[in-house]
Formats: sequence, structure tokens, C-alpha cells
Amino acid sequence: MTKKVKLDKQTPLFQTNSSDNKGAKVSCSALIIAAPHSGSGKTTVTAALARYHRNQGRKVTVFKVGPDFIDPMILRQASGELVYQLDLWLVGEQGCQELLYRAALQSDLILIEGVMGLFDGTPSSADLATYFNIPVLGVIDAKAMAQTFAAVTHGLANYRPELPFAGVIANRVNSDRHAELLAENLSGEYRFYGRLPTDKLITLPERHLGLVQAKELSGIDQQLDKAADHIADTKLTDLPAKVDFYNIENNSQYDLIKGALVGTTVVIIKDHAFSFIYAANIAFLQQAGAEIVFCSALEDKRLPSGDILYVPGGYPELYAEQLMNNTLFIHDVKCFATSGKPILAECGGMLYLLEQLTDLKGQTYTMADVMPGKAKMQDKLAAIGSQWVELPLQPGGTLQNNVMRGHSFHYSCAEVSLEPWCQTIHHPSERAGEFVYRSNNILASYMHWYFPSNPQLALQFFSKTSDIGGNVKDV
Repeated sequence: MTKKVKLDKQTPLFQTNSSDNKGAKVSCSALIIAAPHSGSGKTTVTAALARYHRNQGRKVTVFKVGPDFIDPMILRQASGELVYQLDLWLVGEQGCQELLYRAALQSDLILIEGVMGLFDGTPSSADLATYFNIPVLGVIDAKAMAQTFAAVTHGLANYRPELPFAGVIANRVNSDRHAELLAENLSGEYRFYGRLPTDKLITLPERHLGLVQAKELSGIDQQLDKAADHIADTKLTDLPAKVDFYNIENNSQYDLIKGALVGTTVVIIKDHAFSFIYAANIAFLQQAGAEIVFCSALEDKRLPSGDILYVPGGYPELYAEQLMNNTLFIHDVKCFATSGKPILAECGGMLYLLEQLTDLKGQTYTMADVMPGKAKMQDKLAAIGSQWVELPLQPGGTLQNNVMRGHSFHYSCAEVSLEPWCQTIHHPSERAGEFVYRSNNILASYMHWYFPSNPQLALQFFSKTSDIGGNVKDV
């Protein structure tokens, strides 16, 4: 079980530095975009920066701190590149180091959007910045500020003395005079990069799990180009300073998984209702040699043939009627379930496999009905946080590590008529978390699994010979 660590404000969770793991080195311009609190405009600024530099012909790679699925969709649209998570606990120090090194090899600019406030969370965006020595650009919502802007800037820059700090940009500031007032109170040691105005044309709509998904916004590219135009009026048009990134020596993960799933077809439901998938999970399956077939539970009439079905999280409650009415697809899901082939379901994917789902208006819809139970949406948040789970394994196997990391974030409550197989543990509080259920060949939970956190165990999930609904076998 994870040991609790009590931190004070001067003690970062990860006190070593990525350069301690010295392999090959490459340098690349990089920034972490962070803020005092959520809602300051981090996503807008990061997306605007990515689109601006992309429009200048530069290769921009964007990362997101933490387990968020929705912001990366916006950031991918802005940059044109896949967006991976960076989290020193979920992804791990070496996992983050490897992702950054590979990005630096092929990018002109690396942008990393922080999570919550700069120092919030264990680990925090500040931990990541310090560990990799990446300068922080502070985004401060200054629409109702004057001299206090300087105080907030000072706090961001000095709360952790070892934090690399690039400067600040004022968000939602509509006049040059207001910007001058903010800048003239700053100490000369802090660079003021300018302002972004309040602009309804670049404001991204939200719903209960965060921003609306990029593919749901018909005018998203126009919004991003408009946001990029605002960057042109700031001092962020030049590439920031370069940062050294180091490769991991003797990193055997890719050798471990390479070719392990050759000959295995993984069917993944991916559409507006089910789209919360870590980019690293898809990359993991591809690197392992699996053939991936994407399909839609909303639009496709039939479920494609395959060896394993993966149903990720998303917004099934928003499309419940359409899901229910796609009867041929549901029929095929039921046939897949009765065939004995493995099914892995996360959060919204688990709700889809239950008997019923009730939305916020009280309307109840029939779902796939391959797991006993029902779920109901609610106005208040039901659970959030990073988690890990220790899966029971068959005795006598050689697989030593049976712990998988991930997170949960949901507004629904599910009543599953099954005895839980095991239960997740929150990080870092060690509070009890989500139940994990197995039903015949189905493994399901509210937890979103991060496969690279335990490659060997993840391979068992997707092995054609693995009985993930019964016991995870060590094959």
C-alpha cells in the first residue's frame, strides 16, 4: 500500500531531477502554462499559443498535466498533434521523461498545460516544472485586478524558491491602460508578456465534466485562429528558452511490449458518447502490435468482429436515447459478451453495459444489459481523484506487480448487482475508492486505467487467452 507523505510548502514531492537519469540529451523550447486556480484561462492560453506557433509553420507538441480527457481534445485541435498526459504519479517520473524526450526530438516547441492551481495536487504542476526544470508561464485572470496582480505574481514565483518561472500574462484584460497598470506594479524580475482580452469568440463552452469536446464545436478552428491572433499582440510570439531533456537509459518497456499483441484485434468504441481515452493507452496497444478497430455505438449498425472489446468512458447520458435505439449494435454487444471474449469497460463504458441509465431529467433508457445493475445521473460530483488498484491474481503465477494506476471523475451513481471483485485506493489520501467488478468475461469499473503504469498487467487485459472477467492470468 502507498505510504502517505506529509509535505510542507518548501518540500516538493519529487526532489530529484530528470537530469539525474542521464541518457542522450536534446534541447527544445518549452513552457508550462499554469495559474493560481482553475478557470483562469489556462486551456485558452495554451491552445492559442499552440495554434499561433503552428500557424508559423512550427511543430508544436502539447501535453496536459493530470488525467483530464477533455482539455487534450481542444489542445490537439490547436496543435494538430496527439496530446499525452504528464503526471509524476500516474505516468511516473521515467514515463514523463520518456514522453518529453521523444517530443523534444521532433518538436520546435513543447507546451504543457497545468492542472488546477500551480501548487495544487500531489504531485502538482509545480512539481513537474521543478523536476524537469521547465519555466512556468503564469496565467492570471486580471479582469478585476490592479496592484494585486503583482502580489499574485510574486506569490506564484516565490512560493517555491526553486521553481523556474518565466513570467506572467494577464487574461481577460480589455484595454492597454489596464495592462499598463498591471505591468507598472510588477517587480523588474518578473517578465510581463502582455494581455488577452475577454472575447466571446474564443470562450470555450463548458458542461459538468469540464469543457465541451472539440469535435462537438463546429467553429472550433475559427475560435482557435482568433485566439492565436490575440497572441500576436503579446510578447509570446518568440520561442521561449530551450530546456534540456534526457532519454532514459536502459528503458525496457518498449522491448517488453513490442509484438506482445500481434494477431490480436481490439475493438474500441470511440464516438461522441465514448471518447475519454488516454492517448498513451492507444499508443500502448499499437506498440504491442494489436490491430485496433474503432467503431461507434451511435452511428454504426453492427459491432465489428474482434478478440477483445474496450468501452472507454465519456458522456453516454447525453446520447442515451440514440444508444438505446441502436438495437442491432446492442445485439452484437450482447453476442460478444456471451461469446466468452473479454470486455474491458471504464466509467461511462461501464454504464453502457448495465441494464438502465437515468439522465438528469429523470428519463430512463435501456442500455446493453450485459451487466446487472442501473445508473443514475446527479447534479453533484460523485467522485474525483487519482487512484490505484491491486487486482487479485491466480496463485502460482510469475507476474509480480498487479497494481494498476488511473483516476475517476463522474457525476453518476451506479447500483451494480454484483459482489465487488476489489476496490481502488485514492492517491495520496489512501481513502477507499471505486469498486471493480467482474462479470463472466467482463472487467468494469468507474476507474479509468492508465495501461503504461503496469505494461505486463495491461497485456493480460488484452491477451486472447486472458480471462479478465474471472481472474487475470499470468500467461
